[in-house]
Amino acid sequence: MPASELTKHSEQRCFDGTQSVYSHHSDCCNGPMRFSVYRPPGDPQRPLPVLYLLAGLTCNEETFMIKAGAQALAARHGLMLVAPDTSPRDTGITGEADDWEFGAGAGFYLDASQAPWSAHFRMYSYVRDELPTIVAEQLAGDAQRQSLCGHSMGGHGALTIGLNNPQRYRSISAFAPIVAPSQVPWGEKALPRYLGDDRASWLRHDACALIGAGHRFPAELLVDQGEADPFLQSQLQPERLQRSCEQAGQPLRLRMQPGYDHSYWFIQSFVADHLNFHAQALYR
Repeated sequence: MPASELTKHSEQRCFDGTQSVYSHHSDCCNGPMRFSVYRPPGDPQRPLPVLYLLAGLTCNEETFMIKAGAQALAARHGLMLVAPDTSPRDTGITGEADDWEFGAGAGFYLDASQAPWSAHFRMYSYVRDELPTIVAEQLAGDAQRQSLCGHSMGGHGALTIGLNNPQRYRSISAFAPIVAPSQVPWGEKALPRYLGDDRASWLRHDACALIGAGHRFPAELLVDQGEADPFLQSQLQPERLQRSCEQAGQPLRLRMQPGYDHSYWFIQSFVADHLNFHAQALYR
């Protein structure tokens, strides 16, 4: 099946637009992949700016769409929302679903170089190249107006994909991102298994390391972080990102939110700010 041939699994009316789930054969991931799309009301052939929503550990292509409450805002702003799955599934790799922090549901938005993961786990190329091509060619997404938003592992993905490819995106935001995976347990567990033991290979997928190495995004980054997040000190450490950005002159709006945790209740509380932020960039 060609990568551009889509199978539609569902479609519902939502705020006068449509909420759909698709699957297709992915050349990048060497197997089936699923993603969900919200298209706001209007001419279905009119190219629309696209906000990619990257979810976190254990999540899938529907998590952001179901839990974040973003569709009403997307309808108001005229934004297409696209949420990929967080990894390939059912690849046949032994033990791929045994650990919630690694493997299925935990692709870390990188291209694995280590067998057996390298045969399928190529989420970096999938999100950067293959999925946007499909969205542009089959669903009337505007390939010249794209932005990234992510949560936790997906926040890491939004930051690192955007910093590695600043010319492709208009804006980047994140909720509770893993900003320095090479320095925290989640990354130290996953990165060597995907990329090998040479820590230098990890740094391309570490937002703080990228900024320290000279990568820049030509606009302000928006990051919200809950102060009651149970992963704040052990896994997230937003002060590392703040320090890296200050030292490099990278504009960053880091908002520490008292009383908020790591959940989608937190995301729902501030998702309007993020969609406003992206709409301003995408319609500039």
